[in-house]
Amino acid sequence: MLELSFNEIAKAVDGEILKEPIEYNVQSVSTDTRKIKENTMFIALKGCNFNGNDYVEEAFNKGANVCIIDEIKYEENNIPSNKGLIKVENGRVALMELAKYYRKKLALKVIGITGSAGKTSTKDLLAALLSDKFKVFKTKGNFNNDIGLPLMILELDSNYDIAVLEMGMNNLKEIEKLAEISSPDMAIITNIGLSHIENLKTRDNILKAKMEITTYFGENNILVVNGNDDKLSDIDSKDYNIIKTGIGEDFNIGAKDFESREFSSKFKVFYNDLEEEFLLNMPGKHNVQNLMLGIAISKELGLTLKEMKNGLKNLKATSMRLELIKNNKFIIVNDCYNSSPSSVKSAIDVVKSINGKRRIGIFGTMKELGAEARNAHNEIGKYAKENKIDLVLCCGEFSENIQNGFGLGCIVFNNKEELIKNLKNVVKNDDIVLVKASRSMKFEEITNSLKEI
Repeated sequence: MLELSFNEIAKAVDGEILKEPIEYNVQSVSTDTRKIKENTMFIALKGCNFNGNDYVEEAFNKGANVCIIDEIKYEENNIPSNKGLIKVENGRVALMELAKYYRKKLALKVIGITGSAGKTSTKDLLAALLSDKFKVFKTKGNFNNDIGLPLMILELDSNYDIAVLEMGMNNLKEIEKLAEISSPDMAIITNIGLSHIENLKTRDNILKAKMEITTYFGENNILVVNGNDDKLSDIDSKDYNIIKTGIGEDFNIGAKDFESREFSSKFKVFYNDLEEEFLLNMPGKHNVQNLMLGIAISKELGLTLKEMKNGLKNLKATSMRLELIKNNKFIIVNDCYNSSPSSVKSAIDVVKSINGKRRIGIFGTMKELGAEARNAHNEIGKYAKENKIDLVLCCGEFSENIQNGFGLGCIVFNNKEELIKNLKNVVKNDDIVLVKASRSMKFEEITNSLKEI
């Protein structure tokens, strides 16, 4: 339930009250009339191909209690007299300002997570680690931009102790804006890869963009980073506290004695004079690195290693993130939520550790790599060949570069539909099949087709 009065909302968005509701009751906030239900507040946004102000009457008809608009496009007689209506200069700005106001009102801890890859997995792991002691809210899906993050904040209420919020970006100054809205007490940076290099040109600029999460940090704030990442290992600050974690014995908080298993990872966590064996039901070193970031945050919030291990039992991983699907014939590694050079390599490392007759990689395009795209796709093909991938199927832009890197045994298809039609002829019993591509390619359609074989 949104714990704000109607007048507080109007004040927060600097809006003009056109109608006051007779009975004010806002349970949720939405910018999409398709998701409107009783007692929702609808905020009208404008985009390239839509204008939310066109749907105000529809929002009220579906049960909205309050609407925030930045343009009058309704018939006065069609607006219920008992509902609330506020007019603002800009709906998108109003959404951000409302979330910013609401976050400051709530007495909870906010932990922001950013990075080129691993944000969602780290979010899931951290939320689980904390769950034995705290009531934790975490970002749903990919609601991590200047619309999604405010909507997540507006789902909070005073029952929560901690909010774990993802922060994504495409360019400079975007995470700074998200940090202003969410005012994180603590933050995590998972790694600095090539995602968004099309806009930012260099990894140094990507680092600069990710570091914007600390824009409003002071001496009481904490930044936790992956010390195994070459760009993060050397960062320093006199303005706030930095904790570096990773795999290896060079860290104050770290993991050692890593043992990769087919569907899990075994290792020891150490800090101060403590040492504890952990078993993580997620494969891959990258997931252990992500877990260590969460362990550092949990330690700072006063949890013991026992409480963290109890919390991990509640782990609910986001679907399509290294999701291992067994059927009677073969194993599918469904990792098509998103894709970047580092995440593809991590997925290949996981597949390499799984026993099977053949290992097949089904790869699509990695987006937003700009001038690095051809070389990056070539490197993925080469890495697959060098790390026990026996056969590659690919489609989309830069498939020929994957083929150049992999060599013989890489089949390029004209499109996804053609690839799907040929799956039955290619995939055999006891194969391990990795499905990996950027989200926009919708490779879950390939996963679903594999399930039916």
